Amino acid sequence: MDSLFEELIGFGVLKKSETVALKDFVGSPDIHSMAPLIRSILLVGPSGVGKRMLVKAVCTETGANLFDLSPDNLQGKYPGKTGVQMLVHIVFKAARYLQPSVIWIGNAEKNFYKRIPKEDKEQMDPKRIKKDLTKALRQLNPGDRVMLIGTTDRPQVAEMKGLCRTYERVLLVPRPDYASRYVLWKHMIEARGGQVTQKLDISALAKVSDGYTPGCILQAVHAALTERRLLRLSKWPLVASEFLGHLAKLEPVHREEEESLKDWYFKTPLGKRRMELSKDQDAAEEAKLAKEKKRK
Repeated sequence: MDSLFEELIGFGVLKKSETVALKDFVGSPDIHSMAPLIRSILLVGPSGVGKRMLVKAVCTETGANLFDLSPDNLQGKYPGKTGVQMLVHIVFKAARYLQPSVIWIGNAEKNFYKRIPKEDKEQMDPKRIKKDLTKALRQLNPGDRVMLIGTTDRPQVAEMKGLCRTYERVLLVPRPDYASRYVLWKHMIEARGGQVTQKLDISALAKVSDGYTPGCILQAVHAALTERRLLRLSKWPLVASEFLGHLAKLEPVHREEEESLKDWYFKTPLGKRRMELSKDQDAAEEAKLAKEKKRK
């Protein structure tokens, strides 16, 4: 088994947790046994919104080991039909042995392409693990602390039926709101070594960065806070305008892109149920208001 783990680590498929496993509430086997059995989750959202960060946060908080089955990571590895069957079998076997484990698939839409683009056709077929992945998920038992998490920013190019059949829950990750952007700016500046003083208007940065993802904010902070600039903080405190120029060079999330993702989400089974629930709540609220008016 040790040689198997070394092979997976060597290929970049397994990234062992650096935290102490199972000391956290979320990773508790007792809590897991009482919770609903969710084998797989798909995180959908614009590029840079923090989907990969959420996957890493899950691993950190639960002490889980991370297995990377992303199509880009599997290029040139385990070729052929028997190769991919062996790969999926080994990964799920190792994930059970090292549980809690998270199996991550970045660009999850590639496994379910409606039409494979030319650039992907020239490389190894990204859909090759599709069947074996579905079979392996079905074999997970309620006691197995193993979860498949997929991330995508282009679910529209995938077959919805296959995607939703593999991923039991689809979660839409939105752009950060004002309060979230305020916290992000403050935290990222301080984490980089900057000092937040009265001269630095974090509120203005949070307002101006509407439409930008956490990834864009992080890039702007790193571009502005160079080593040379950090050395001059004692003489020249930071001001908001220093970050705006770098932010303006980056591409925000356009409303059309966000609306397209929302439209796709509300066509999924979970999205449809959420929409029906919202309609029922609105109808109940309207009925309640009508009764109150009659009483008056």
